[in-house]
Amino acid sequence: MSQGMASGSETRQNRWTGPLLGVAGLAVVAFLAFRFLNPIIAAALVIVAATVLAIATTARDWDKHPSFEEREAVRARKRAAKWARGQGARDKDRARWEAHQARQAKKTGQ
Repeated sequence: MSQGMASGSETRQNRWTGPLLGVAGLAVVAFLAFRFLNPIIAAALVIVAATVLAIATTARDWDKHPSFEEREAVRARKRAAKWARGQGARDKDRARWEAHQARQAKKTGQ
C-alpha cells in the first residue's frame, strides 16, 4: 500500500501510537519521580510533563489543517455552484417581473 493511501484502521492506529507512548512514558516518569523524589517536586515534575504531553498531542497535526485561503476558496466554489443552481429560478423571476412591468405600463398608458 502506498504511503498516501492508508486504510482507516491503519490511520487510526498511527494517530494514537505517539500519544499512547507518551502516556506510558509519563507513567514511568511519574512512578520514578514519586519513588525517588520529594512528593511536592515529583508532583510538579509530573504536572509539567503532563502539560507538555497534552500540548504536543494537541499540536501534532497543526500543519495538516487547511489555511484560511484554502477554506475561503472552498466556500467560494460552493457559493458559485449554489448561485449557478439557482439561475433558472432567477431567470423565471426576471421574466415574471418584466411581464408585470409590461402590464403596469400598459395600464398606465390607457
